[in-house]
Amino acid sequence: MNRNKYTNALIENTTTLRLKLMMTAVLGLLAIYSLSAQKTILHCGKILNTESTGLLSEMSIVVEDGKITAIQKGYAPGSGDDQVIDLKDQVVLPGLTDMHVHIESESSPTQYLERFTLNDADVALRATTYAKKTLMAGFTSVRDMGGSGVNVSLRNAINRGYVDGPRIYTAEKAIGTTGGHADPTNGRKRDEMDDPGPKEGVINGPEDARKAVRQRYKNGADCIKITATGGVLSLAKDGQGPQFTQEELEAIVQTAKDYGFHTAAHAHGPEGMKRAVLAGITTIEHGTMMTEEIMELMKEKGTYYVPTISAGMFVAEKAKQPGYFPPVIVPKALAIGPQIADTFAKAYKSGVKIAFGTDSAVSPHGDNGNEFIYMVEAGMPALEAIKAATLTPAQILGVSDQLGTLTEGKLADIIAVPGDPTKDIKVMTAVSFVMKDGKVYKQPLH
Repeated sequence: MNRNKYTNALIENTTTLRLKLMMTAVLGLLAIYSLSAQKTILHCGKILNTESTGLLSEMSIVVEDGKITAIQKGYAPGSGDDQVIDLKDQVVLPGLTDMHVHIESESSPTQYLERFTLNDADVALRATTYAKKTLMAGFTSVRDMGGSGVNVSLRNAINRGYVDGPRIYTAEKAIGTTGGHADPTNGRKRDEMDDPGPKEGVINGPEDARKAVRQRYKNGADCIKITATGGVLSLAKDGQGPQFTQEELEAIVQTAKDYGFHTAAHAHGPEGMKRAVLAGITTIEHGTMMTEEIMELMKEKGTYYVPTISAGMFVAEKAKQPGYFPPVIVPKALAIGPQIADTFAKAYKSGVKIAFGTDSAVSPHGDNGNEFIYMVEAGMPALEAIKAATLTPAQILGVSDQLGTLTEGKLADIIAVPGDPTKDIKVMTAVSFVMKDGKVYKQPLH
């Protein structure tokens, strides 16, 4: 009898506990639903949407669960826990994308020494500050064009919400040839040069090329970057000669396609650039000595051009400062840097497709918006420059269904500036509001 009494009590207590757990779960779900149902409403004085040519006045953008759910005329009222943000004196645009940054580093007179003094943890922690500066400048996405591999971990940390920064599409480590622009052992004494191979992103021959692409895939890359010619800032004499054979380039591009990657080629000199375009490269970076023949070839192949005028301006200026760069770099910087703006002007007039890119890390992170000024000064209309940083990158990255325009159903990557950039492009350097994935990171002071 006592046994049944204890058994019944146990059953009763167990049932009560189950009911309490169920109620807790239900309340938790209700809380989550309530949180997810909360809306953010942006009262926009004007909207500059890259799908159209004009500005829309007195509009509201409604954001829920990280996406744009409505864009409507007038200032929609909020209710309950809705967050209403006053942008009535601002011009609102889609979040920007910089298609050429190096998020791990930044130019300085000590940059080359730091290769021997900084640990990966040092690089990663410092890179978080660069990431935040970039985001606060209105760039909600970037394409990272190669570093040590820390860039993959930073991308993952940002995606998981551990660090504030832009959405990163990274090449992980750029692919070069022995002694070429992306050989990480250039400039070292001989007993430290070693013989890096495909694992380190250094190739010699088509088989190496395929293995290097597959290694980038294994390491977590989102795209493939190669150094088709010499470079300005590498510790090697040649800044423009071709550094890959045609067979190597074709092996890289084809293998990249097999793995779902688009491809980018750092290129200053014409021969290496031409080979990369013929191989089917997606984007040409810098393109300093691009010829009319190459421009026609790029239009024929559908190749995009990422000019990075900011980097050219920066290195040309700093090369005049004694001791800023190692001596081997100075003549390259003085010769190549000033030419990029002129090449950009010719390529734009020729009809080559342009994507916005700065090479930030050469120039300071957070100053990305200066590129808009350089592009407009070189002859590109302001609206076209803005499209080069919104619509075009989304097309290259294959995310036009998520980014590039302010459209219902797309991700809520939204920025605002204190004026009409089609009349004064300089306002693109004064971003006052930043939202990424529906989360507000920066608001104007009223």
